[in-house]
Amino acid sequence: MKILIVAPSWVGDSVMAQSLYKIIKGSNSENKIDVLAPQWSLGILNRMDEVENLICSPFGHGEVRIKDRIKFGRSLREKSYTQAIILTNSLKSSFIPFFSNIPRRTGWLGEVRFGFINDIRRVNKDRNKLMIEKFACLSGDALDKQDYKIPLPSLRVDSLNLLKLSENFGFDEHNKTLTICPGAEFGPSKRWPANYFAEVIKDYLSKNWQVFILGSKNDTVISKTIEDQVPKNDRELLFNFTGLTKIEEAIDLLSVSDLVLTNDSGLMHIAAAVDVKLLALYGPTSPKFTPPLSKKAKIIQKIEGFEKTRKGRLEEGYHPSLSMIHPSEVLESLLDLSKEIFN
Repeated sequence: MKILIVAPSWVGDSVMAQSLYKIIKGSNSENKIDVLAPQWSLGILNRMDEVENLICSPFGHGEVRIKDRIKFGRSLREKSYTQAIILTNSLKSSFIPFFSNIPRRTGWLGEVRFGFINDIRRVNKDRNKLMIEKFACLSGDALDKQDYKIPLPSLRVDSLNLLKLSENFGFDEHNKTLTICPGAEFGPSKRWPANYFAEVIKDYLSKNWQVFILGSKNDTVISKTIEDQVPKNDRELLFNFTGLTKIEEAIDLLSVSDLVLTNDSGLMHIAAAVDVKLLALYGPTSPKFTPPLSKKAKIIQKIEGFEKTRKGRLEEGYHPSLSMIHPSEVLESLLDLSKEIFN
């Protein structure tokens, strides 16, 4: 089969979608997977062995542009896809497969997409709680097997690119390294306080560990706030990469980390997919839906449930549940994690 995947628009979802790609290739190695995705996510998809071709979407997040979507869909007809799988819920995301004349268009009903989606799948909310389980429901009947285990994401690392990064930025990839990921696209309510991150960084710098700070351009302010709380004389082994690296470079940097400390974020999912030890801090969101998919991941959360708030009631928009996680508890958990041996 030749399959077109309409990919998600978020980093975490883009990583988790690889479980579906693994299922498709596992069912038949001759299946060909092309992925239609936003420009920013192509670096992630390039590190997935299951993906054959990438098609860059010309549409920004939230853009409708119906006429342009129809035209773009028609331009894909010559590729003769046998199936499309749409991983988003919006009506507009189903236009391209429909106007590409792809005979089988699989997805959830979403925004009442009758006709545009002609292979409607439903999720058993009692059984399929994880996002990778929901994605897997779009693959066929694999989940009907009682003992079936969904394959977890695993991103490929580029050792040559890592060497170039080491030479350009002056870090030693063989040094003990802690990476922190202080950002969160959901909003400040998902972020552990900056001064708490700084306390952890100072502790590890005092032990002669390298510390990387990773994030997108949107995280520049929070990362700079953290960096400024570390005395200048102690920053020799502190590398702030925020806004300076592409997503695929972040993959490689995370891969050499001995420990990763992260909020519930897209980088958390990337860290899990390169199989490093990570400690994830959860506030108002829930690890019951989108946990870090790794045996080497540990979670700290002080509350139950899920809240949609993007800004907490504390100063700078922090959520009380994250402020309740004190640096001493995190340092202790990181120490335990570093000693743990995983099979």
